[in-house]
Amino acid sequence: MNQPVNPPDIVPPFNNAYSHGFVIPPGARVLHTAGQIGVRPDGSVPASSEEQAEQIWQNLLAILRAAEMDVGDIVKLTAFVVGTENYAGYAAARVRHLGAHKPASTAICVPALLKPEWLLEVELVAAKS
Repeated sequence: MNQPVNPPDIVPPFNNAYSHGFVIPPGARVLHTAGQIGVRPDGSVPASSEEQAEQIWQNLLAILRAAEMDVGDIVKLTAFVVGTENYAGYAAARVRHLGAHKPASTAICVPALLKPEWLLEVELVAAKS
């Protein structure tokens, strides 16, 4: 089983929203995803960061299911957010989909992604014994 690592001698995770690290046991299957953007299956892009974040999670969940995993297997999330004004949409979707699970996480504000309509990009690492 994956184990969170939160040493007591360093600052606790900000807002108690993530873990500082995760240990993956020997022999676990590990999944790395490409960065997922908020593009619907028909190729359209929602205008808001909230809608894009929801579509990103639908994409990530589909990848996890295809790998016979679920959100509890996520050990690391990395989010690229265009401007701080779009972070709230990402954070709300993250909480909604992760529930009490707190993988190691990084959020980076960036000036732009590859296409101007893309507001968020999220990648993950998951592991299952």
